[in-house]
Amino acid sequence: MSRVRVHNFGVSLDGFGTGEGQSLEAPFGHAGGRIMSWFFPTATFQAMQGQPSGSRGLDDRLASAWGPGIGAEIMGRNKFGPQRGPWPDDGWIGWWGDEPPFHTPVVVLTHHPRPPLVVGETTFTFVDASPEQALAVAREQAGGLDVRIGGGVQTVRQFLAADLIDSLHVVVTPIVLGRGERLWDGLEGLEERFEIESVASPSGVVHLLMERRR
Repeated sequence: MSRVRVHNFGVSLDGFGTGEGQSLEAPFGHAGGRIMSWFFPTATFQAMQGQPSGSRGLDDRLASAWGPGIGAEIMGRNKFGPQRGPWPDDGWIGWWGDEPPFHTPVVVLTHHPRPPLVVGETTFTFVDASPEQALAVAREQAGGLDVRIGGGVQTVRQFLAADLIDSLHVVVTPIVLGRGERLWDGLEGLEERFEIESVASPSGVVHLLMERRR
């Protein structure tokens, strides 16, 4: 069966994956871009922006694993956009513009389902579903390839709580946020399910590479 993977998921030293007060102007709330500051210089991120430059050290080598072998992504509504409640008729197509970086089907978890949205090579399907149900939809769309859980914090935490994740890459950035959405809440004993490798980067972050115990 295909595997379920999380890549490049940034958290602060105190475990927050996003700050308080997410909005259109502040996708990561009061954290700004600090949680993902390690990622922006990499060649992987620069390629998403259509740029040929970028660093190719340890951070990029780990960041670049996010794409190979992935056939579909699952994300929460908060990753798709800042709106809440019923969908406004505002033409919003996601944070990524006309060419999202996914190039695979994307399943969006929401309590307000809507018709699928095609943006470039990416089709967004909006479902009100449990993690298990959403994974079944994504696997059907993935064509036998792996499924990536893209975030945000609540979505990754729900899939961890349901014990559906096989591979987890968390990047700890040396900042303290104090408030926001914390990844690890309610997941006591999670380390017992995974083999964990910790890799320190010259950029100052620590990569936690967690693989399900056999």
